[in-house]
Amino acid sequence: MANPPFGGMEEDGIETNFPSAFRTRETADLFMTLFIHLLRDGGRAAVVLPDGFLFGEGMKTRLKEKLLEECNLHTIVRLPNGVFNPYTGIKTNLLFFTKGKPTETVWYYEHPYPEGYKSYSKTKPMKFSEFQTEIDWWGTEADGFASRQETEQAWKVSIDDIKARNYNLDIKNPHEGEQVSHDPDELLAKYEQQQAEIQEIRHQLRDILGDALSHNSRENTDGGAA
Repeated sequence: MANPPFGGMEEDGIETNFPSAFRTRETADLFMTLFIHLLRDGGRAAVVLPDGFLFGEGMKTRLKEKLLEECNLHTIVRLPNGVFNPYTGIKTNLLFFTKGKPTETVWYYEHPYPEGYKSYSKTKPMKFSEFQTEIDWWGTEADGFASRQETEQAWKVSIDDIKARNYNLDIKNPHEGEQVSHDPDELLAKYEQQQAEIQEIRHQLRDILGDALSHNSRENTDGGAA
């Protein structure tokens, strides 16, 4: 069980400890890469991650492909806004996966607000008792969650559909109409996520250019010496 830090960036150089395909400075992605590596076959994980992991591209796409090929990502619980208020308004999810078998189907469960709530706060936080509906619906992994039923809050998506979406896991509830958010906290969180991804691309370009210039410099030096 883990709630890795998200929205932050590691120091330059930390990413070199990871395989080249999964190098990034974004903290949550580095932790996810490490979780997949550390789990043994049959090992289970439950991880809190922001929406940016679900829809992100580039390195995130490669990481999600690795996750779905090496692990059974059987459930994503989509949490409502404000779970971590007042510290952050970033929308988050609970990802449940088991290492050792590839994913065939991902179940989604959209966690609703309690009756009378429009958001969470420091004085009105999320309570464990709210998850009783998920507990009653959950079933058992041993039989492939055969007892699960699609409801207004629950739906499933095949791995073929996910691959066709280029591993975009940000799949909305099909039982609800298209919704456009005007919530300022959610819009700001999405903006911050986009800025973080832009900054990450800049760092990658800087490293690529730096390597290219260094390589050309060495060639010129060798040529001059010859």
